[in-house]
Amino acid sequence: MRWITSAPVALLALPTPISALIRFQCSQLVVERLDPLVTPGEVPSPHVHQIVGGNSFNATMSPSKDMPGESTCTTCQFSEDFSNYWTAVLYFRARNGTYQRVPQRSNAGFEGATGGGMTVYYMQDPLYDTAQKSKVKAFQPGFRMFVGNVNARTKDEAAKFRQLTYTCMSNAGSREHETVAFPQKPCRYGIMTSVRFPTCWDGVNLDSPDHMAHMSYPETGTFESAGPCPATHPVRTAQVMYEVIWDTSKFNSKDDWPEDGSQPFVWSFGDASGYANHGDYVFGWKDQALQNILDTSCYASSCGGKTQDITAMNKCAGLKPTVNENIGVDDWLTALPGGHMTESR
Repeated sequence: MRWITSAPVALLALPTPISALIRFQCSQLVVERLDPLVTPGEVPSPHVHQIVGGNSFNATMSPSKDMPGESTCTTCQFSEDFSNYWTAVLYFRARNGTYQRVPQRSNAGFEGATGGGMTVYYMQDPLYDTAQKSKVKAFQPGFRMFVGNVNARTKDEAAKFRQLTYTCMSNAGSREHETVAFPQKPCRYGIMTSVRFPTCWDGVNLDSPDHMAHMSYPETGTFESAGPCPATHPVRTAQVMYEVIWDTSKFNSKDDWPEDGSQPFVWSFGDASGYANHGDYVFGWKDQALQNILDTSCYASSCGGKTQDITAMNKCAGLKPTVNENIGVDDWLTALPGGHMTESR
């Protein structure tokens, strides 16, 4: 298979300091078993995802199509962002072996977003560095990527993917004590999953067979420590990060947990360890909107781009699912959609 490429990017010395850190909310577009990145054209896909962004999301989403032009609206706060962002869905497994989907809640300040959705970041430097001095290249039309390993069930198997984490939240502001496995105790406010993508691009390929090889982590250190990109992937991009808050509060009674006291949450594909946390990204910003924002001194959503309020975001939500099935929103299921059962090693 031939992967779409772009012209090599010239690396320029651009000393002018900039300070764009983009943080915005997206309402939930749809929840269903579709995955146009990993299993394009497969209806249904193997497991349930929750998707936000442009309403052109579908089972195929050919990279040759004009993603922004295909969408008529977006569930994201930046109205020129027709990208699609998605993750697997979290389920609670009761002591009797039945499953129910865990609802989501919005980050503080974004209350009212349909389905809770997710918060998306584009960072040029570590989140704690508000100066954001680095120059980064925006992704190009047709770009897409994946991070994580759906087959990981041990810490060693998950080690390749840095910074796919969980936070056991006691309140809306909890951000400390991240873990790479599911929290092992009840979390009063909920469980936050954070998905951080690699930040070094090869400058040529918009995709790769595994949707990961065209991207790389820094050669040494991490994005947080400002490690340099390797020579094979010399183009520095913004770090895309998702924050999803799963409202586990109604499942916190230990009387409903497994008798052995083990944690009861499981991803929609059966992983009860948490090591298989992963995320998918398909770029769809209109024209030069993302690069213009990244080149602007700004913070969060006050970045000069066109924005919409939560009411407008919500009007785009509620895309009719392609797959008609019970995904356990209110009902208890005897198996996860697709027939998956809980597995761990």
